[in-house]
Amino acid sequence: MKSSSPFSRVLLLIVFLFWSGTPCHAAETFASRSYFYVGGHYENATNGEVMVDQMYVEKLVPIHPTQKYPLFFITGAAQTSTNWLNTPDGREGWASYFLDQGYTLYLTDQPQRGRSPWLPGDGTLSNYNVSFIQNYFTTIQVAKLWPQAPLHTQWPGTGQPYDPTFDAFYASQLQQQSNLTVTTTNNIHAGISLLKLIGTAILITHSHGGPYGWGIADAVPSLVKGIIAIEPEGPPFMGMIVASGKARPYGVTTLPITYDPPVTDPVADLVQETVESMGINLSDCIQQQEPARKLVNLIDIPVLVVTSEASYHAVYDYCTVEYLRQAGVEVEWLNLPAAGIRGNAHFSFMELNNMEIVSLIEDWTWKHI
Repeated sequence: MKSSSPFSRVLLLIVFLFWSGTPCHAAETFASRSYFYVGGHYENATNGEVMVDQMYVEKLVPIHPTQKYPLFFITGAAQTSTNWLNTPDGREGWASYFLDQGYTLYLTDQPQRGRSPWLPGDGTLSNYNVSFIQNYFTTIQVAKLWPQAPLHTQWPGTGQPYDPTFDAFYASQLQQQSNLTVTTTNNIHAGISLLKLIGTAILITHSHGGPYGWGIADAVPSLVKGIIAIEPEGPPFMGMIVASGKARPYGVTTLPITYDPPVTDPVADLVQETVESMGINLSDCIQQQEPARKLVNLIDIPVLVVTSEASYHAVYDYCTVEYLRQAGVEVEWLNLPAAGIRGNAHFSFMELNNMEIVSLIEDWTWKHI
């Protein structure tokens, strides 16, 4: 086959960018880049021996590294490590900010997602449709599915299909493993493998990745210097707004986590009580009956929980904070509206004021880590 000319290849790129509306003007911070995989193992499949459950890791090193501890990023459901690079409308993302501050970064694609291969037939895959993305992330002020949603003002663009920013964001939404036990097991195992390879790090988790952070820190607490949890999956013991019914039987995790006294049967051992809502438009909380069992492996790890004003997490994140505190964890709650930062939804690190938010987070790391 005759190869295309350089001119035709450039023309094709221009046509693609015009057609897709993909922003291409982000000025990212310079860094050296490498990648590797952790956590995989071999098993026999229908087509022979294959490697499964490995996790893609992208390492970014600033020109002038100055920070002792690197940052290990864990994304939420349907996302990849591109979340932390430039924003969907082409502005600098949090990766650039932290590189400018001298941090080495480890950006990850969860096992069985993105550049981390999925073995066909291992569970089932699911994905988010356009309406879900709009109703919970980009045009929540229109859907109004929870009381704080009308306060949303920070999403760049219209938040609707055929808007270039929305299209760029939705194009990045990936299929995901539906089996929660499988995803939790794989992510914790891969996260432990990464920390054993690179040494002590600060975890930055988002949403569905929150419980993975708790689980990794519980398994290797000496390798976790701090946890920054951006709207971690919650609240304790139950689904709310996006999901419903019982969830996270160990309070903040699906799989076992270390308590003192030990928990062998979470239903019997973690005796629950409902605490009345702390205010208007806030949910009731489920806490432990006193005396509460302690999350002993997390007690010495400083934790920051970050919550946006308009997100569905604004309804219940305080329950997660109070549960962790009751269990002996050192938690600071960065409730963004209380800090004067308003109008954000669940993907605050992509929104118009993303740099205002990350600067507060970095201030916290200086004080506590």
